[in-house]
Amino acid sequence: MKKSYKKQILNRMNYISGHLEGIKKMIKDEKYCIDIILQNEAVISAIKKVNELILKNHLDTCVTKAIKGKSQKERKKKIRELLELFKNSQ
Repeated sequence: MKKSYKKQILNRMNYISGHLEGIKKMIKDEKYCIDIILQNEAVISAIKKVNELILKNHLDTCVTKAIKGKSQKERKKKIRELLELFKNSQ
């Protein structure tokens, strides 16, 4: 993983961990349900952003290496993985 992506991802994961702790406290304190749901949606959005960064890293590293490499099998494997990921996200 590229250092620039790794740092961003770890920072976002730390933020998400803190956010989840805050939501747990909201539940313990019996805060308004809609407010808890809104905070959960913020965490979901943050996780999606982390996945986006991980995918960018994957494209910049593993996929680029496979495309530039000599192995047609490896290229097809990476393309298949991406298509499957895209299909499952629909």
